[in-house]
Amino acid sequence: LPSNPSFNRSFPDSHTIKETAFPAEASQEEETRTAARTSGKPALSNGLLSEGVLGILGNLPLLDILKAGGNTPSGLLGKLSSTIPLLNDIVDLQITDPQLLELGLVQSPDGHRLYVTIPLSLVLNVKTSVVGSLLKLAVKLNITVELLAVKDEQGKSHLVLGDCTHSPGSLKISLLDGLGPLVPQDLLDSITGVLDNVLPGLVQGKVCPLVNEVLSHLDVTLVHSIVDALIQGQEFVIKV
Repeated sequence: LPSNPSFNRSFPDSHTIKETAFPAEASQEEETRTAARTSGKPALSNGLLSEGVLGILGNLPLLDILKAGGNTPSGLLGKLSSTIPLLNDIVDLQITDPQLLELGLVQSPDGHRLYVTIPLSLVLNVKTSVVGSLLKLAVKLNITVELLAVKDEQGKSHLVLGDCTHSPGSLKISLLDGLGPLVPQDLLDSITGVLDNVLPGLVQGKVCPLVNEVLSHLDVTLVHSIVDALIQGQEFVIKV
């Protein structure tokens, strides 16, 4: 699995959204731009759905990566199977119920960058050849995207993708269902540990290219509104 570049930027709290109250005598042009800015969240969300983000999540090649990775014939799971033989019996990692949750939008303190938090979730069903469904895991992960307004050589402004990464510490894996005492803690810890190493980079590599596609298909009026606000450092008005 190719390594992903490290990401060191500290993001603001994705749930903290700046709000601005415009005066009653605001111009019609400003009201129009404000209305467009409020459409940013559903436009991005709908765009990701249209580009097939749920299908991509549901078809992540997890088992192939876990069995082929680790620079050994038996893969990442095989490295642990000497101490936990049951890992050798895993025949499927079935992904169900992929979801795109509500996006989070927050501006940088200077108002010139927009950070979009993309919360994703899925259910992972671990199956073995011996007992069938061994356990089900609930998985949640945030991808954080930085949007910038830049000018080209002709002086035209564009909305572009800056950094795009999995948010550090956002991966959450919890046990939904298992075979009670038949699922030893060391087995659960081993599976979640391997997923912790592989899943964030895998999801990041699949989702970040979609964001570029979404940006290229956004409504022109909305893009101009976002670009103008970022260039001027204006605060966004975002209706949740």
